[in-house]
Amino acid sequence: MRIPYDEMKRELTRVLKKHGVEAGRAERSAELFADASRDGIYTHGLNRFPAFIRAIGDGDVDVHARASFEEKIGVMERWNGNRGIGNLNASAAMERAVALAKEYGIGVVGLKNTNHWMRPGNYGLMAVEKNCIGILWTNTLPNMPPWGGRDARLGNNPIVFAVPNGGEPVLLDIAMSMFAYGKLETYARQGRELPMDGGFDKNQQPTRDAAEIIETQQILPFGFWKGSGLALMLDLVAAAISGGLTTREVGEYPRETAVSQVFIAIDLESLPNRDLYLEQVKATLADLQTSTPREEGRPPAYPGQHMMAVRRENMKRGIPVEESIWDKIKAM
Repeated sequence: MRIPYDEMKRELTRVLKKHGVEAGRAERSAELFADASRDGIYTHGLNRFPAFIRAIGDGDVDVHARASFEEKIGVMERWNGNRGIGNLNASAAMERAVALAKEYGIGVVGLKNTNHWMRPGNYGLMAVEKNCIGILWTNTLPNMPPWGGRDARLGNNPIVFAVPNGGEPVLLDIAMSMFAYGKLETYARQGRELPMDGGFDKNQQPTRDAAEIIETQQILPFGFWKGSGLALMLDLVAAAISGGLTTREVGEYPRETAVSQVFIAIDLESLPNRDLYLEQVKATLADLQTSTPREEGRPPAYPGQHMMAVRRENMKRGIPVEESIWDKIKAM
């Protein structure tokens, strides 16, 4: 079924207000959830909303808390999320990083003690809208084994790179695992097999069974040892910049909370060669697409290339939703 964007946003706002979120903040948080689904990232939009409401009920998310400034170190600031609403904290942190970039050319915000930020690509797009390059990442609870291990010791630590490109921004939004847990949950709920091996089953064999991977928590890092190593480094740097917890320490809580995040904005207006740079971006993307396609009729694509087409279709026809999830939210 498809739901109009405005209806989705209204319904999510209604539920958030019922759970004690102030009206303006409820509307902004709902907007971020709806924006994710609007752009086709259903796993971290509407589909994630019931888990977010459970986190409020469990006491992991303080709906009244706001991020607070702690200290300034050059072009970098540290903020404390005070275990408030993750997408509102992240939105505020990227706004601040952009403000610093407009002042200094580059701005860095470390955010500690916050909660799941839902779709991180939203905040990369916030930077792009202000003519900035956006780079951001988070650590998570331990949910991925290190390369060669069985037990979860690393987070799959998503990272985003966002680059302005007219009306078609370049947006890379990836976790360090072959498939993010939200994607695995969708495949498991729908009883579908993954398109490629995504982790290991109980017998330590590679599998495409999403439900088994969720049970074993043995997701496969992308690039094998490379993804494993990058996950570790992102975790350590996030803790350094934010002054917050590492994945190991986050894992001491009963559920994921108090994670560490980094938001970087680079102001293109501050670069003396900004016009040349934008031309380089367009030329690079055009050249990329001249590569001979591996499958006839499916030319190479750059990250985020089809996002705006999906957005236009979903705004016109309504956003696709799983009926069971929509019914659950309507009943909240």
